[in-house]
Amino acid sequence: MLAAGLIVATVHGRVPTPPAGEVTLDIPPGTPFQAVVDTLSDRQVITRSFLFRIYGRLRGLDRSVKAGTYTLPRGARFGEVHTALAEGRVVTLPALFPEGLTLRRMVRRIADAAGTDSASVARFLDDEDLHLRREVPGPGLEGYLFPDTYRFARGVGTERVVSAMIDRYHDYWTPERRERLAESGMSEREVVTLASIIQAEAGNVAEMRTISSVFHNRLRVGMRLQADPTIHYALPPAHRPRLLYAAMDSVADHPYNTYTHAGLPPGPICSPGADALDAALNPADTAYLYFVAARGANRHIFSRSLEEHNAAIRGIRDGSSSG
Repeated sequence: MLAAGLIVATVHGRVPTPPAGEVTLDIPPGTPFQAVVDTLSDRQVITRSFLFRIYGRLRGLDRSVKAGTYTLPRGARFGEVHTALAEGRVVTLPALFPEGLTLRRMVRRIADAAGTDSASVARFLDDEDLHLRREVPGPGLEGYLFPDTYRFARGVGTERVVSAMIDRYHDYWTPERRERLAESGMSEREVVTLASIIQAEAGNVAEMRTISSVFHNRLRVGMRLQADPTIHYALPPAHRPRLLYAAMDSVADHPYNTYTHAGLPPGPICSPGADALDAALNPADTAYLYFVAARGANRHIFSRSLEEHNAAIRGIRDGSSSG
């Protein structure tokens, strides 16, 4: 029988030399080690399957191969294949979750990233106690699935995708931000809720701290927030934006209606990004109490009084003001 050292020294050769390039192969869960070796040989990742099988058993690879999809070079060194399969260096695909998505608009994206169907994702997210187990303020996971571009292996499942997004949310809260939260006098839920409204209102990142100041000022003097995105959130998914004001009476009693209810709504209305969260924690120092979207511009006109605000609206309507 060959000594282990002699086998390891021998198997790193590449005779015969296979064609150059890479191959992609799938290793399903529970695949026997012999079948893994056969696949590697058939796809020309390894050239001497008998020696690789011995090598793999000596290195414990026969008990540690991770299932998944791999991209490996033809004629790879045995050590390179061992590392990839034992550590599960599988192919990953990007999954984009932009800022400002509601939970119901994330379902399809989560399903695609997880390799499952939307119905099962919706059932997973409907768990009323899910936020408690995930250690986020709630209610539910609305606002706490952090927007970012992630990479997931094929078929990782809903649990893995959601966990990664919540972990990224927790990562946002550095000690410095926790300190600022304590100084703000707001709870974590209140900050995320306000940040979600800022995210939905802002036309660009540069305005976020100013928009934040408007809402902070309103909360301080007891004015209602009157934020249109909270009405959209309260309305059924099939409503049309142009019917917003006509539909407001139908959600007059809804707790997320900030025209009829004072203060912040019970929870976030979408997933805010880091810029919106930072803006909620650090509002600009202004005396603004109003803002309105400028015509033909991705920004707003800010006002200190109702008189100024109404004048800004008239200017937009008659075309004398573009912001």
